[in-house]
Amino acid sequence: MMNYFEVFELPVQMLVDKQVLKKKYFELSRRFHPDYFVQQDEAAQQDALEQSALINKAFKTFTNRDETIKYVLELKGLLKENEKYNLPPDFLMEMMELNERLADAQFDPNERIAVQQEVLQMEALLYDEVKNIIENYQDGVTTHEELQEVKDYYFKKKYLERLKQQLGEKL
Repeated sequence: MMNYFEVFELPVQMLVDKQVLKKKYFELSRRFHPDYFVQQDEAAQQDALEQSALINKAFKTFTNRDETIKYVLELKGLLKENEKYNLPPDFLMEMMELNERLADAQFDPNERIAVQQEVLQMEALLYDEVKNIIENYQDGVTTHEELQEVKDYYFKKKYLERLKQQLGEKL
């Protein structure tokens, strides 16, 4: 089975150009739209349905930066389904402290805002550490160590996303 990059005829990358993606998506959607295959035999119709589903799934992945990063890490064999990843203890301590502050801030809007700003700041700092790797990723050139850094970023970011979700629920 073709990977999403092959389907879209794109090089493997962690940031997909949104304009190129849209153009390619509409081109592929037209080419494999099931309505064009109603006169064909059942196998051709089934193939068109499968291609169409694959195109939609790939497009959905590529329009979300975190999902694209996850997909590339999976392609490279660095990410397993339901993987229990060990984050650094200092990061986990920071998250625990933020969780405690968030619990304490339940009735204090100013503290919630302070926690929210801290989470956003942490997110920006985390991205800065891997920005060059993500934005300049080259298949076969980017090293295993660099990909490990991106994996670490991916799991830390997931943690921060959960905190942001909790913040949203409490606001």
